[in-house]
Amino acid sequence: MSMIEVTRDVKNPLLSRREITCNFKGLSGRLKKLEAVDMISKKFNLEGKIVVPILLKNETGRPVVSGSFYVYEDEKLAKEHLKAAVFARIEKAKGAAAKAVGEAPAEQAEAKEESK
Repeated sequence: MSMIEVTRDVKNPLLSRREITCNFKGLSGRLKKLEAVDMISKKFNLEGKIVVPILLKNETGRPVVSGSFYVYEDEKLAKEHLKAAVFARIEKAKGAAAKAVGEAPAEQAEAKEESK
């Protein structure tokens, strides 16, 4: 049994995108947008396409996260259709993830050297 249950998968020819809505079982409170994008990309084999997380919503009283994603073929088209704030949040999350992985200890060492 998969952790991802697809509730809606629609191709929107008017906006030239694919709209995917799904439930992530057992990940309530632990799932981040970038992790959800990776899981969706692997499940639907969306390598090389632009997957934009629109909404991740925890359901009250259930360990389920509902997510909505837009899949675009072209990044330029995605930037025309969506607000710039959406892409700014994604870049901010990527930066925070990079800091958490490897850059944080280096920054701490630099801060100690500067204080001396």
